[in-house]
Amino acid sequence: MASLKDMRVRIAATKATQKITKAMQMVAASKLRRAAAAAEAARPYAERMEKVLGNIAASVRGNPGAPRLLAGTGSDRVHLLLVCTGERGLCGPFNSAIVRLARDRANLLLAEGKEVKFFCVGRKGLDQLRRQFESRIVETADLRSVRQIKFENADAIGRKVVGLFEAGQFDVCTLFFSRFKSVMAQIPTAQQLIPAVFEAQTAGSGGAVYEYEPDEEDILAEFLPRNISVQIFRALMENAASFYGAQMTAMDNATRNAGDMIRKQTLTYNRTRQAMITKELIEIISGAEAL
Repeated sequence: MASLKDMRVRIAATKATQKITKAMQMVAASKLRRAAAAAEAARPYAERMEKVLGNIAASVRGNPGAPRLLAGTGSDRVHLLLVCTGERGLCGPFNSAIVRLARDRANLLLAEGKEVKFFCVGRKGLDQLRRQFESRIVETADLRSVRQIKFENADAIGRKVVGLFEAGQFDVCTLFFSRFKSVMAQIPTAQQLIPAVFEAQTAGSGGAVYEYEPDEEDILAEFLPRNISVQIFRALMENAASFYGAQMTAMDNATRNAGDMIRKQTLTYNRTRQAMITKELIEIISGAEAL
């Protein structure tokens, strides 16, 4: 059995851990408000851009002059999985859920005889995927030095992806990230970037016919690469909000668990201390009676 001193040290260590987890919870809560606001602000532009490009793409899809980012290479043999995770841990299943979704997709593609490559954004995803797919990781992006994610960071990643596509390194690119829903819910999401996939637009045009200047092909050639950067930027914003939400929940659970441990350790300490006091009293009384 541990001595009373060991028990006091253990209780003090648990209390110190509880203070740390409580502080991390409060910091995550304060950063969550700003990150959630940024994620919500990034959604309308990205969604509207997809709708506009979807309307234009519907008129040129299948044309010989359609951009390769829209038409694709005509094959789906090589897949690039763009996996966006966090740079830090202590956030519950946030990173693991994204990696699990990407790993399941990779295993499914490999079972179908496809070739899979990885582009890892975030140190935690890289560390997990490296265990099984180290030879398939072709590119990484480190955002640890970035205090606040800006569009320039997403644009640099988007340019690398487009460069790999133009070099013939892959046929299909899929983006993996966590969509922020609430503090308690973050949804791992897969979104195909190349070839561009847009939802069918059935309403809003009113049957009108639009003439574009310049031509649709020129507009798509200019804005499809930018749309990739925009979608990556939205994914990074969603990831930031999801990370702080998951960290806030994880640190709250850790604080509660530390409190339960402190109560149990204190109870054990008091019982042990009382037993030792009772034993000493019995020894004193027995010694006095013997005299």
